[in-house]
Amino acid sequence: MPAIVLATLNAKYPHCAFGLRYLLANLGELRDETVLLEFTINQQPLDMLDAILAQQPRIVGLGVYIWNVEETTKLVADLKRVAPEVIVVLGGPEVSYETDQTEIVGLANYVITGEADVAFAALCRELLSSGATAPARIIHAPVPLLTDLKLPYDLYTDEDIQHRVLYVEASRGCPFTCEFCLSALDIPVRQFPLEEFLAAMERLLLRGARQFKFVDRTFNLNLRVSRAILEFFLQRYQPGMFLHFELIPDRLPDSLKELIVQFPAGALQFEVGIQTFNEDVSHLISRHQDNALVDQNLSWLRDHTTVHVHADLIVGLPGESLDSFAAGFDRLVKLKPQEIQVGILKRLRGTPIIRHDAEWQMLYSPHPPYEVLETRLLDFRTIHELRRFAKYWDMIANSGNFVETLELLWADPSDRRAGGRSPFAEFRGLSAWLFERDGHAHGISLGRLVERVFEYLSTQQDCAVERVAATMWRDYQRGGRSDKPLCLRPYIEESVGPKSRPPFRPDSVPKRQARRQNEVVGGDATD
Repeated sequence: MPAIVLATLNAKYPHCAFGLRYLLANLGELRDETVLLEFTINQQPLDMLDAILAQQPRIVGLGVYIWNVEETTKLVADLKRVAPEVIVVLGGPEVSYETDQTEIVGLANYVITGEADVAFAALCRELLSSGATAPARIIHAPVPLLTDLKLPYDLYTDEDIQHRVLYVEASRGCPFTCEFCLSALDIPVRQFPLEEFLAAMERLLLRGARQFKFVDRTFNLNLRVSRAILEFFLQRYQPGMFLHFELIPDRLPDSLKELIVQFPAGALQFEVGIQTFNEDVSHLISRHQDNALVDQNLSWLRDHTTVHVHADLIVGLPGESLDSFAAGFDRLVKLKPQEIQVGILKRLRGTPIIRHDAEWQMLYSPHPPYEVLETRLLDFRTIHELRRFAKYWDMIANSGNFVETLELLWADPSDRRAGGRSPFAEFRGLSAWLFERDGHAHGISLGRLVERVFEYLSTQQDCAVERVAATMWRDYQRGGRSDKPLCLRPYIEESVGPKSRPPFRPDSVPKRQARRQNEVVGGDATD
């Protein structure tokens, strides 16, 4: 039986426990005495406890994150009741800061804060060799030299390669000090030895890996390294290859552009954290960003490459009003990234965002994920409305199912108002109408969503019903579907002439939808 069990609760099965693989890779002689167990937050706690105890371990190391802290707390509490002799060691961002305020810390034997790649191995050796206790329950791990770490990539199994997201990193740390982010607490960026890293990527490619998610906070900071990595994958490109990078949005020199344009469609996804276009808000939260360059770079990516751009905005930052957020949202929509993630500000443990609590009357939920409830400029009802707005935006805009349809909300060529319609205002109207109709913003099938959007555009907007139907039908087919949504059939059937088409009546659409229309396009959150 192994002496050590390394375990965590992933958000979903396709996610791999990257941190645990680093711990396992650096356990040295204890690696053969260790087993790695991965669960998901949807599994029953007692089933997970049974799987852990079946290994009869002396030490259980658990990775604790914002998405699993509540479930992991229950697991540890039950573990200590059933097997109090088992030594529980915790690590991860959720227990690395403000440890005196975290319930799970009081249940564990030891907590390692910071990067525990080396510190966990040292603690295990001490506990297993002598049985003596460590000098302190809270162990502050020294920052490891990346040149001394064993890379974990050979620990990805064949099943991981075939069915799960492979996380990789060429660097750690962040040079910026954005106060809402834990990366603001990191020491300066450190690079892994490039030759060793690329050799590990080569081995993964030879084993059939095709999808790589880089977790570097600033992939394009060191241009020499980012160029080398892009060149490496470009030279070895095969159909199905997918690379995800987090990019600094105002840093995209020609030396990177000349490589980016060579990747085929579907190969690259860039996550760019805009967060806010309000320069006063950026100054408040110590975020430095050249918004003019952001505009130029996002426009270039859209016009000259096939890169899928995922851009982030945050609701509830100190100093951000509804009008300010709306202006930033409209600005970003006009830059046409493929996805806009509207997130609610979270008060992560340890982040300096709390210094604004008094002045901006920031109130946060005490429960994970610690989202802001209200601010001086945004009351609770407004923030909650924007939370629903974000869910509907995911279902409609980010899903890719309404690419042309969405533009009908604000890009009607008959609208001659200066600057056109506001995408934020128009989508806010749709969001409010959808919630009024159905009373929830989750678990909505694609068929029902098509019906609702068609009804809204046909009855609440000044759009010709034939134009709406034709546009929505093109979008529906874009996803490879051939069945005809019932609400569109009278307007797309070739046998029905334009003059004989009946006017649209919402109550004329049967509730029963075709099987293909019953795809659920949102269902993982509450209202």
